[in-house]
Amino acid sequence: MRVALFVPCYVDQLYPRVGMATLDLLERLGCDVDFPAAQTCCGQPMLNSGCDTDAAPLAERFLEIFADYDAIVAPSGSCVSMVKNHYEHIVHGDPRYEKLRTKIFELCEFLVDVLKVDSLPGNFPYVVGLHSSCHGLRELRLASDSERNTCEFNKPQQLLQMIEGVQLAELKRQDECCGFGGTFAVAEEAVSCTMGRDRIADHLQAGTQVLTAGDMSCLMHLAGLIQRDKHPIRVMHIAEILAGYEVPQ
Repeated sequence: MRVALFVPCYVDQLYPRVGMATLDLLERLGCDVDFPAAQTCCGQPMLNSGCDTDAAPLAERFLEIFADYDAIVAPSGSCVSMVKNHYEHIVHGDPRYEKLRTKIFELCEFLVDVLKVDSLPGNFPYVVGLHSSCHGLRELRLASDSERNTCEFNKPQQLLQMIEGVQLAELKRQDECCGFGGTFAVAEEAVSCTMGRDRIADHLQAGTQVLTAGDMSCLMHLAGLIQRDKHPIRVMHIAEILAGYEVPQ
């Protein structure tokens, strides 16, 4: 399978280890991975701020770069959801879009639904707290949520349980927002930080040693609060855990 690796701009600039972990994991699972060097931001920050016209050129550029691949995989639920669910009204009926939106996947979604991964090597002897990001949960349906009366499922959790030594933290509220919300964290700083600290308190009571998620944006927000408040929790993107990377010190 010819897979294009889409690395979100903030991951590329601030957390390159997450991009490398995603690449290592996909190649280990037999994918022929290409990283299109011309890729740019997907336009999510602009669209979230109501600047649709500023996001449009980036959406058109995304179609130009990624349209011919068998699959597009990204370690970010929010960026994948941007392309899959929010491009339609800004690409103006581009015929490439309907096909492309069926080929873009968040990493865990791709591993579970496309590659059908049923085992992973490695040992990670830590209590892992899984944060379910809002975009991944409620727009990509990576897991069941408390708002709907549906059968329980959780694709990231399913993958973590394949790793020897992982003990999942039992949170009181599995699917509550961390408070980041992109520009919301800037416009409503106090509310955003309060929500983040509330999530961290849940992880502390559950004994979380390593906090993980499929969205580095959520983890960036939570990591900042953890460091500021000097809590003994490490933060890792799920790609790093699945790829067998060491816990950062």
